[in-house]
Amino acid sequence: MLQNRVDPSGNIISTSARGAWMGNRGQLHDAGKHILRPFKLKAWLICLLEFKERHRQVMAPNLYTELFFMDEATAFAAGHRPCFECRREAYNRFKSLWIKGNPEYGFNEKTSIREIDEIIHSERIDREGNKVTFEATISELPNGAFIQFDNQPYLLMGQYIYHWTPFGYDEGIPLPDLKKVTVLTPGSTINAFRAGYHPQIKNDVTR
Repeated sequence: MLQNRVDPSGNIISTSARGAWMGNRGQLHDAGKHILRPFKLKAWLICLLEFKERHRQVMAPNLYTELFFMDEATAFAAGHRPCFECRREAYNRFKSLWIKGNPEYGFNEKTSIREIDEIIHSERIDREGNKVTFEATISELPNGAFIQFDNQPYLLMGQYIYHWTPFGYDEGIPLPDLKKVTVLTPGSTINAFRAGYHPQIKNDVTR
């Protein structure tokens, strides 16, 4: 079983669960298909599983490492964003809404995505390789955000949170009665959600 699935904290894990999206952080594996590093590029992408009938050997030598996510909300929590090549419409929508949701940077549509990637990168992983989180009021968070509750990742939807597993979400529980929660999804991505980007969420979230 290959180590190529990603959890909401951005960890690359081994699981038999299938993914709905593919991801890319550059070449992370060696000739034996072992993960050597958490990333090589600052552009962490969310890609289609199929594009223009291309066929890839997973973890082929000297090529980028194919990563997989349960849903798009998981990928965003890990720190990824839509790919320009295979997801052009989603990429344009995310970039536009990211700029709208983060006006303090003074960016516009001509701003290079590399500048946005630099900011997202600083929000997802620190110099020691640890997940970057922040504190927020749960009632102010948008749907699709991930929080940490009881040291586990939970998806926020409406008035419920849903425990994440590689295979899907457990039954929802009411929002915890907490003033502040730890947020896993990068802050600027949260602002893009508030501005109108709605991430795809696995359909077993029923409440």
